[in-house]
Amino acid sequence: MKCDKCPKQATFHITDIVEKGKHHEFHFCDEHARLHLAPPDDPSEPPISELAKKLIVSGAGSVREPSAADKQVCPVCQIAFLEFRNSGRLGCPYDYEVFRDELMPLLENIHGETRHSGKVPRRAPRNTQQQTTLIQLRNELKRAVAAEDYETAARLRDKIKGIELEQGR
Repeated sequence: MKCDKCPKQATFHITDIVEKGKHHEFHFCDEHARLHLAPPDDPSEPPISELAKKLIVSGAGSVREPSAADKQVCPVCQIAFLEFRNSGRLGCPYDYEVFRDELMPLLENIHGETRHSGKVPRRAPRNTQQQTTLIQLRNELKRAVAAEDYETAARLRDKIKGIELEQGR
């Protein structure tokens, strides 16, 4: 999601309550969130709350303790929910099952739906087991390359190519 004031990525999502039952949502980058939450120049306006000051100091929510959901990790791609919250990207299709309770309200809020009704890429694997295997092999390949274990990396690369050829990619 983009910042409401510039093309940067929005990292702060602020809801101002105007009056009972009415609110206004803002989506800002770090810079514009600081400006929005800064104390007003006009002394007649009420000062910013202590919570908002903590948000300015801490950045994207680092003041609070990580919740149990933040510590959840996908067994397939090894992405933690906290990592998803920070990057906005999931690691694999299996994440939708692992993080289901946290994602459903988020998806419904963003898209208005929780079911996919669009197109599917032609190159998408037909078999979910093969897709899961490919994700695991690609993660192992990344680890092997990072560890400079090029023999293992070559074997993994060949396995990945073989599976992709079977699928007709």
